[in-house]
Amino acid sequence: MQTYANLGGDSSIVGYEIGAGSITVHFRDGSSYLYTDASAGPNNIAEMHALAKAGQGLNSYIIRYVRKGYDSKW
Repeated sequence: MQTYANLGGDSSIVGYEIGAGSITVHFRDGSSYLYTDASAGPNNIAEMHALAKAGQGLNSYIIRYVRKGYDSKW
């Protein structure tokens, strides 16, 4: 797991894992969500990869564009 930089200082995301066509996002409450090209769309996954690496904006993007677009949650 990569630690999310949280440059904005207010994210509930603590980490992420980037895969080919997917991203798993880990939240402070212990939940994890897997987003895939099939569940959220390849353009959204590409943007989520970029935001995760940048360390800012990922939580807001998820809320605005892909909230229910996850493949699985645990």
